[in-house]
Amino acid sequence: MGKKYDEYAEIIKQEKIAEQIYSMWIRSAKIANATEAGQFLGVYVKDTGKCLPRPISICEVDKEKEGVRIVYRVTGEETGTKQLSAMQAGEEIHILGPLGNGFPILEHEKAFLIGGGIGIPPMLELAKRLPGENQMILGFQDEVFLAEECAQYGKVYVATQSGRKGVQGTVLDAIREHALEAEVIYACGPTAMLRAIKKYAVANNITCYISLEERMACGIGACLACVCRSGRKDAYTNVRNKRVCKEGPVFLATEVEL
Repeated sequence: MGKKYDEYAEIIKQEKIAEQIYSMWIRSAKIANATEAGQFLGVYVKDTGKCLPRPISICEVDKEKEGVRIVYRVTGEETGTKQLSAMQAGEEIHILGPLGNGFPILEHEKAFLIGGGIGIPPMLELAKRLPGENQMILGFQDEVFLAEECAQYGKVYVATQSGRKGVQGTVLDAIREHALEAEVIYACGPTAMLRAIKKYAVANNITCYISLEERMACGIGACLACVCRSGRKDAYTNVRNKRVCKEGPVFLATEVEL
């Protein structure tokens, strides 16, 4: 993990892009220049009763404009994300980042970039940085977001549980429907999806990196609230755990238990 910055930054733009899904650009030259695809921000809200930052993945960066973009879901009426969605351009926001470890940038001819739900945003910055052919398989419950932006950096295939768009079913259903093949897999999304992708990768002998979506507290590896099971003992805890916020959120799929 590289250097992280704790700063109060200006909100450049905030907009609603789908039901309960918001996009926010934040001005931070330091974080924009330091970010690797797959890292996240710790975002503080104004409510003093919510003292811990919200971990939100970095969707993309614009180094020229000194911008960092997050795309997040509002999860309820009395939540930090609800407060975040009420903020406007020109306001100041307290952020910490970039946090965690990102995706490795591997040489390949074809890759699967698989995102499910709010695991889709980090795939956009990853697609901008990867060499070779990107095949982006995006899974949604119903309403689609970010697909058009992702299509600028690779071929997009959509799966929806409702059947509203693309293949009805899961991201793996879309891969099978289109008879897609790849040499490496990068994935972020809910645990059930990642578990199925890991099984698919092992069965097909494909190198697979996954970004875990775990509940976090401190975001810097001190509190051990976001540990996951690992095949090897962790040097910090001396047990078979990995801290998602510190050693992750990106792991080689075979390193962790799902």
